[in-house]
Amino acid sequence: MPNAFFIDASRCTACRGCQVACKEWHGLPAVNTKQRGSHQNPPDLNPFNYKVVRFNEHLKDNDRNQVVWNFFPDQCRHCIEAPCKYIADDYLEGAIVQDQGTGAIIYTDLTRQLSQSVYEEIRDSCPYDIPRRNSATGAIVKCDMCHGRVRNGLLPMCVATCPTGTMNFGDREEMLKLAHERLDVVKKEFPNAQLVDEDSVNVIYLITDDPQYYHDYVIGDARPVPGPMTRKEFFAKLAAPLRAATSKV
Repeated sequence: MPNAFFIDASRCTACRGCQVACKEWHGLPAVNTKQRGSHQNPPDLNPFNYKVVRFNEHLKDNDRNQVVWNFFPDQCRHCIEAPCKYIADDYLEGAIVQDQGTGAIIYTDLTRQLSQSVYEEIRDSCPYDIPRRNSATGAIVKCDMCHGRVRNGLLPMCVATCPTGTMNFGDREEMLKLAHERLDVVKKEFPNAQLVDEDSVNVIYLITDDPQYYHDYVIGDARPVPGPMTRKEFFAKLAAPLRAATSKV
């Protein structure tokens, strides 16, 4: 049975403990940044930050002109059918793999052998704009679900560090149950609350506001493709022949 994260954004205080813990566990170096008028830091995912807590401030259209500040702990969604893996498989088998026990999408050292154009194709295939490349090593990197910790019975570092209950992890069915129970509670205060892409990913977010008020790529259909299909449908269609061939082996 695959694992899943349940990330309850209604409980996030943007302490960034998860962001720092991820960075420390993976031994990633500091990144020089500049003040840009936002508390979000760094400004985006990069080869040395697999997780970033995004800040979004907007004026709510109501009688009180209320300012709303939304926080979104952004990371790889570990898609059930990952477009990045299907793209990579066309070029180098084993560069991107899916662990059958946990469901984690893992970028291996073989990604160093992929060309820059292939990397760009992989990144463009991601509905959530997650993959990044280390220009020094050539490795394509992202959240790995703390695969080594999970395999040894430990929680991912971001979950173990979270003090508010925002970050949760476990059996996928248990996380879905928890997510729906929590959604029922949150909807009493936030009628527009929703679970994001729950049927297609192993990182399930609960958000209380319109996705546009969190981040450009909260939902998987946010990045356009030519024609009437959504981005997910487009890459699923591309991958269908490969899946069919694999199932016959």
